[in-house]
Amino acid sequence: MNENIKMSKFAHITKVHPCFNEKIHDKVGRVHLPVAPKCNIACKFCRRSLGKEACEHRPGVSLTILKPEDVEEYLKRVLKEIPNIKVVGIAGPGDSLFNKETFETLEIIDEKFPDLIKCLSTNGLLLNKYYKKLADLNVKTVTVTVNAINPEILKDIVEWVYYNKKIHHNVEGAKILIENQIDGIKKAFDEGLVIKINTVLIPEINMNHVVEIAKELKDYAYIQNIIPLIPLYKMKNMRPPTCEELKRVREECEKYIPQFRACGQCRADSVGLIKERKILEEFFKEKNMEQNKNLDVFELKHFSH
Repeated sequence: MNENIKMSKFAHITKVHPCFNEKIHDKVGRVHLPVAPKCNIACKFCRRSLGKEACEHRPGVSLTILKPEDVEEYLKRVLKEIPNIKVVGIAGPGDSLFNKETFETLEIIDEKFPDLIKCLSTNGLLLNKYYKKLADLNVKTVTVTVNAINPEILKDIVEWVYYNKKIHHNVEGAKILIENQIDGIKKAFDEGLVIKINTVLIPEINMNHVVEIAKELKDYAYIQNIIPLIPLYKMKNMRPPTCEELKRVREECEKYIPQFRACGQCRADSVGLIKERKILEEFFKEKNMEQNKNLDVFELKHFSH
């Protein structure tokens, strides 16, 4: 699709979405609902944290897990305290599409808060299964994390993939994930969803490959967000990219997909512009749900079968 046509087609959504429009990144608020703790792939850089461990500002982190039945009350409080909230998203701390609570939550939002723009982030493994359901629930934007389109590269980033009730390791798992991601992105685009591609830049693994992702998905992605590796978990000894490396890769990819440069690598429970945790903390304190603060995300089994 012609780039100008693609931009204008989605302008009514992206002009008020802070993760798609840098100009409003510090003006329009968003709220992430941490309703999706389980994940179906094991990225070597990902360490999910909950409760007392949730002191970091990064993806995969949340004070607690919000239950769908608490969503309406919580959102009413958020909107009352921060009236510039325009977007509600589901970004984990696991994979949104691997948790039935995601869809329960989206149904509640669609009924009770129809004016909010609904979005979610996903690893894309199940996007080709649920893209139509997302569209039917009036989800407008989907962020898909794509870190490689070559299985030989992705196997060094993703340790295993859980798909069709089986764990797939190494190249086998990487192939499944890549095929499903690309298929799901194309189907979601055809369904009218706005697609953002997130890519973690890992200098020692995919730095010279990221541009291939941009080339492959240029006709389907509205924008790409290349974010630096945060050295954690099994990649804790790997270095993040330098500012110059990040700049160079973004410029290479910008020849194919517009680049987003204002990402704050938000938590799964982010709220507003700067005020990230206070509302959720107060909400659960008042509801006397202190036990949730002691959750260990790895006690919440990866699998939902």
